[in-house]
Order: sequence, then C-alpha cells, then structure tokens
Amino acid sequence: MKLLRTIRLDPSDTFVFARAAEPSEWAVPGTFAFAPMHVAGLEGKARTAFRSGFLGINSLGWSTLVAVVEASEADRAAAADLLARRLVERFGAPDLAVARGAAEEEIAYAASLANHPEGTVIALARRLENGDIRESFRTLAPGVATKPARAFAIVEDADESPAEEIDLLNLARRPRP
Repeated sequence: MKLLRTIRLDPSDTFVFARAAEPSEWAVPGTFAFAPMHVAGLEGKARTAFRSGFLGINSLGWSTLVAVVEASEADRAAAADLLARRLVERFGAPDLAVARGAAEEEIAYAASLANHPEGTVIALARRLENGDIRESFRTLAPGVATKPARAFAIVEDADESPAEEIDLLNLARRPRP
C-alpha cells in the first residue's frame, strides 16, 4: 500500500501558509477544510492553502508538495485514527464514529492519489468553479532529471544582419519620446 507524506524542498511553505506542515507527516488533500461558500472570500495565506495545499494530518498544517511512500496497514490505520480525532477536535465532527468514516474516505482518496511509483512528487491545484471546488494534480516521477531554466540566454540568429543589431547599453541612454 502507498500513502502520501508531506515534503519540504525549501522553506517556502513556512512563508506562504499560516501553518506549514512538518516534513514527513501523513497527508491528505484536505479539501474538506474549505467550505465552498467561503472560498471566494479567502485572502493571503488562507487563499494559498486553498489553491495549493495538502493537509498534514498531525499538525493540520499545509504542504505544497507530497511524496508517494510505502505504508503498512498499521500506518494507514494510525493515519485514519489521527485524522478522525482531528475531525472531532478541529472540524466539528459530531463524534468519533462519524469522524472515523470520513477519515477512512479521505485516507482512501489519498491512497488512490498515491497510485504511482514510490518517490513520485505530487502537487495540487484547487479552484472554485460554478460553486464547486475542483482539484487537479500534477506529478513528477522519481529520477526525472530536469534542466534548470535560464532566465536569459544569448541566441545568435543567422538571418539577422549586423545592421539590425541594437546596442543595449546605448538604448538605455537614449531619450524617451
């Protein structure tokens, strides 16, 4: 079985979310934390959590990225138990039995998202569309090397004549019309 764990590649989550999840927490999408009728009014860090956050079950903090990891049945059960307790404590579930059913569904959903090779990184994008919350997910498979993008590059164009070249240093000194 595979589940999702929060990861932190850099400290940005600690700046963009009001509460960042700790690395290596069990994670679920956590869309239940947002009521569609209130999403339109979200601002700042709460809006960022809505748009791109996975919910860390232990801290109830948000993580931009999660990784697919192997999990045992005991791990799944512990994650569901903890989430059920959080649903009662923080989200107003009426009792642990009701919360347990909802937690099991959320963990099953997270497990369905983890249907990728171990180490796959997943990002989430959420949006409000016609009164409904929609989610989409992107994945980056382990071992996929990406070449860093360059902000600037000088490219010679064989079709350009020297007369068409622009002197960028002098361009900045020209008076503006």
